Amino acid sequence: MLVPPGYKSDVPNGYYVYRSATMNVLVTLRAFVANPKELGLAVEHLDKTKVYPLNDNAAAKPMKFPDASAVKLNLLPSTDSTAFDQIKQLLDSEGENLASPDWLGMLASIGIVKGQPFRPDAHTRSILDKAAMTGFKTARVLSYDPVVNGVSQVMYPDRHWINPFTGGTRAHPSGPWNLSWIMRSGGYRALDARTSFFSYSWGVSPGMFTFTPGEGAIYAIVAVDSQGKPLSGSNDYRLHLPANIPAKLFWNVTLYDAFSAALYDNGQEAPALGSPQKPEQNVDGSTDLYFGPKAPDGKARNWLPTAPGRAYMAILRLYFPTEAAIDKSWKPGDFEEVR
Repeated sequence: MLVPPGYKSDVPNGYYVYRSATMNVLVTLRAFVANPKELGLAVEHLDKTKVYPLNDNAAAKPMKFPDASAVKLNLLPSTDSTAFDQIKQLLDSEGENLASPDWLGMLASIGIVKGQPFRPDAHTRSILDKAAMTGFKTARVLSYDPVVNGVSQVMYPDRHWINPFTGGTRAHPSGPWNLSWIMRSGGYRALDARTSFFSYSWGVSPGMFTFTPGEGAIYAIVAVDSQGKPLSGSNDYRLHLPANIPAKLFWNVTLYDAFSAALYDNGQEAPALGSPQKPEQNVDGSTDLYFGPKAPDGKARNWLPTAPGRAYMAILRLYFPTEAAIDKSWKPGDFEEVR
């Protein structure tokens, strides 16, 4: 059950309740399949979703599920002054729900006020263009910083993989901040950490930092090789994954553009490789994955192509991780450049 800001009426029994702080809400449903050939089953299941007014199921409008497969869409954050136009639209629909009086005052200082026209002249537009791009670039730089808001994101002392919830414990799985990015010690919002995270992710869920074996997922992010150099689409790399990869459902490595954080355009429908593709294992049960412009001889099954001249980052996802992933007794190797 989803209720709006200021909702004070009774809540019926039998519902999981989410009290939204805003009128605009994004709901994401995700279905997993271990076998890519069974995607139709997941789609069929999600198509049964219904959203309707409380106590008025009969008035529910028919659900529409546009198919975005193979459709080129630009869903990236705006990096020019249109970002401020979008903020104005959001403010007009949210009002004081959007932010504190201080932040509303900041918006008002550049002419963004609910119910009032926002018509910046050409000179102001040029300033806002630069401001939006600077903000986006700052966020992306923060996302690769191993220490954000004074908190280390490094997952393993001898590796370059990072995760914003690295400091989590069983008592506090999300680490030093909660899901609103409020620091548990000090009570302030970790702005750099929040900015960093949402530069490459548009949602956060408790399932992203599980401490329960066989539930949720663990994400490991890397943008540099074993020597600390940015991953380049012009180079060849090997990634060694020790035996018994601790993912009960499945695992994969997905590539993303280093600048935009969009899925990496390597000419494939999905720039990902993992257990669903059944890569070949070594004699000891370990797995070596290869990344580069051309597949190494005899390794095409374990290879993801990259685009020369285009940097990228990689995310290793372990779905339904086992204890070895949670206690970090299992850890992936770094990206090793192959010359």
